[in-house]
Amino acid sequence: MKDNNKIIEGKITKERDKNKKNNFFTSKIFLTIISFFIGAGLMYCFIAIGNNGNVLVRKVTSENVKTTTVEEISDLKNAINSVYESAVYIEVTGDRVSSSGSGFVYKTDDNYGYILTNHHVIDGGKKFVITFSDGTESEASLVSSDEYYDIAVLKLSKAKVKKVATLGDSSNIELGDTVFTVGAPLGKEYMGTITKGIVSGINRMVSVSNNYLMEVIQTDASINSGNSGGPICNIKGEVIGITSSKLIGSGVEGMGFAIPINTVNEVITSIESGTTLERPYLGVQLVNLTNTFALQYYYNIRISSDVEFGAVLSFVEENMPASKSGLKVGDVIIEIDGEKVEDVSHFKYELYKKKLGDKIKVKYYRENKIGETTIELTEAIKGE
Repeated sequence: MKDNNKIIEGKITKERDKNKKNNFFTSKIFLTIISFFIGAGLMYCFIAIGNNGNVLVRKVTSENVKTTTVEEISDLKNAINSVYESAVYIEVTGDRVSSSGSGFVYKTDDNYGYILTNHHVIDGGKKFVITFSDGTESEASLVSSDEYYDIAVLKLSKAKVKKVATLGDSSNIELGDTVFTVGAPLGKEYMGTITKGIVSGINRMVSVSNNYLMEVIQTDASINSGNSGGPICNIKGEVIGITSSKLIGSGVEGMGFAIPINTVNEVITSIESGTTLERPYLGVQLVNLTNTFALQYYYNIRISSDVEFGAVLSFVEENMPASKSGLKVGDVIIEIDGEKVEDVSHFKYELYKKKLGDKIKVKYYRENKIGETTIELTEAIKGE
């Protein structure tokens, strides 16, 4: 009986061991299958636990994974290579000037290569030494420039040109577009520096030079002293603007601006020919409404506190368009052709969009009343 019990116990033990072994392999196979499906599922789903403890499943398709980042990096490198050798460093010297900036070759003809840069880069200079990306140097001469648009054109021997940049269309840019700059921040030592960012703003109204307003492209690409005049390009390597300025101040970071290339195209022919651009002249001097000290103590003009914006006429020349229209000293210009005039810079911006021969409607504030007059733009002034 004892022996029979041992036999029965032995059979039960063997059966139990067998079951354990089968269970182990069954579990192993089950885990393997689960792992496979989870691994495969990761190709299509992202699984996470939400704050409320629920399982969140986000479908990830091949369309939004692909190689977007890789492709963008590749495109960016190609774009940089397509424009890099056209960018130059510009050293400017004159009687009282010693400065530098950036620029780029944008065209050639049979004899010369032509470089675009900012007016404020070359202003006051008499000698312009160009350094290319490979370190070779050449002297250039000034063709012409325009202070209001902050654009200048230099020329040098075509034989010295390494590459010509391709100009794009700045009207096609959109917020968030990838852009990059090529320039010489802080001088020659860092020439050829690339910075990347996005289009942060379009049609921003910013003072680009000597308190002139212009619609510009805003970017968060790093811009520093010495970048002025260099190209800002799209992901295709096309120049969509000329780097011009940045906001500087406590708490300000990543706010750079560029003159749209389409704005440049509007006036480049006149600048290339050396023709000074003519702009309407009203025969007035203006003071910002906020400059109460100058208005009261220099011009003896007092404006009601009810007037919150505008450009104040501090002088009106006789027999000129403004005086012929009936405008007087102390009038505050608040609109031109329905466009609000914030200050003197804004006044110039709106006026300089007009052409000789145009007629403009001007709304003004005088002695607690709003008046309106029409001015015929018959006079011109060359620059300001």
